[in-house]
Amino acid sequence: MPEENEYAGMRVTVMGLGLNGGGMESARYLALRGAECTVTDIKDETALLPSIEKLEALEGPHRPFRYVLGRHEIDDFSRADMVVKNPGVPPVSPYLAAARRIETDISLFLAASPARLSAVTGSKGKSTTASAIHWVLQRAREASLLPGRAFLGGNITVSPLSFLDGLSAADDVVLELSSWQLGDLRGRTKAGGKGALLKPRTAVLTAIMADHQDRYGGMEAYVNDKRVIYQGQDGEDLTVASAGSPWGRSFLAESPGRTLAYSGAKLPPETAGGWIEPDSGAGMVRLPGKTPVEAVPALLAVPGEHQKKNLLAAALALLDLGLPLPLVHSALGAFPGIEHRLEFFYQWKGIRFYNDTAATIPEAAAAAAAAFTGTSLILVSGGADKSLDFSPLVKAAAKAQTVVLLAGTGSDKITRLLKQAGIPFQGPWDTVESAAAAALTAAADAAGASGAAGTAGAAAGKAVTVVLSPGCASFGMFKNEFDRGRRWKEAVIKAAEKASRGY
Repeated sequence: MPEENEYAGMRVTVMGLGLNGGGMESARYLALRGAECTVTDIKDETALLPSIEKLEALEGPHRPFRYVLGRHEIDDFSRADMVVKNPGVPPVSPYLAAARRIETDISLFLAASPARLSAVTGSKGKSTTASAIHWVLQRAREASLLPGRAFLGGNITVSPLSFLDGLSAADDVVLELSSWQLGDLRGRTKAGGKGALLKPRTAVLTAIMADHQDRYGGMEAYVNDKRVIYQGQDGEDLTVASAGSPWGRSFLAESPGRTLAYSGAKLPPETAGGWIEPDSGAGMVRLPGKTPVEAVPALLAVPGEHQKKNLLAAALALLDLGLPLPLVHSALGAFPGIEHRLEFFYQWKGIRFYNDTAATIPEAAAAAAAAFTGTSLILVSGGADKSLDFSPLVKAAAKAQTVVLLAGTGSDKITRLLKQAGIPFQGPWDTVESAAAAALTAAADAAGASGAAGTAGAAAGKAVTVVLSPGCASFGMFKNEFDRGRRWKEAVIKAAEKASRGY
């Protein structure tokens, strides 16, 4: 932790208060250290009220915050000693061009944290993998196998500045890092130039797919930001990446750290890492010089082979950190998953409802559809386009009874592809409540095809699953993908309660 007076009297502009905690925690952290904080955001006071209220309730000696909302003013950037930017702000912003020094909540944290760091990135699966690593590290401490505490933060909507105070070298921190957050750390060094600012003891890269092409304009630029996660490592550190993709193989070849590979198929004998055993479905691990052992159970609480690969990557990281195999195996087997990622949240008349709102690209929605077998599937997809190819989603949707679409520019493209493929769909609906009602009706029809909907589902012996897995961005109808997921869950439960009153 820096000295309390390190930022005393410094003029700081926090660019992007937002609602997910990064801007608020940056302002809190700096204000309590004596900085004069201006908080600016293009959203207005009404939209940002929850974050403003938390800042205003801050206890401790600090100067009042100055707010510039609904706009940015160039003087707030040119006159500031330091600007703390939201990762969503592109580097080409003219306001950032006027700044003398640019930081993020992640860079402030890394400069001050003494804890052991595990970092996770990827296009999809990074939240699950980071959460699984954290879950097992917590179980290890409950079993008194490790000292200190374990914390989880970063892109998962928890700013690490919220738990920086009191951290020690005995603690573990797991950070989920987006490509934008990593790009902001490129070339950054510690004070005095003593090594890379980002030097994770373990760096894990999950599946790489096309994403954010509206910002990057090409995969090379996008993936190059992902590479930052391991560029500061050395031989004491570990990089875990997929051997099943060209991007993953390039990461394994380039990392200056030690490497372990993971794959859905068995690895060659000379390759250390892990794979999914084709016969049993268990996740096997072969560490350097060791015989293969089962590290991930065949049956998990969260469905899907893609989820098993995520837990396999987590197992490799955890075993390299020195955790015992029996603990890793049992803890990963009990890992319950996380909110918004294939989250089972409700059952009504034998119909199971899932929230996979974090599937913001077509390939992720396709993986969600593939995760459910032996069930009639109602797939809820669509939303805003990010200049992506929706053919993987449409191909996977062929197994669904019907597709229920949320309105958006992405849905316009999906609709044309569904029509061409002859796949039934409903919508697009311009409210999540309408989509939930349509999905509920479709599910009841599927479950009660041979009987009344009131005795559908388990009683009729038909398994029916409804999953929101959009394959699209959330902007337009929702504040963000997490708002979409929460509102979906609320809408489903209300629709089911309304339907129940009708029987």
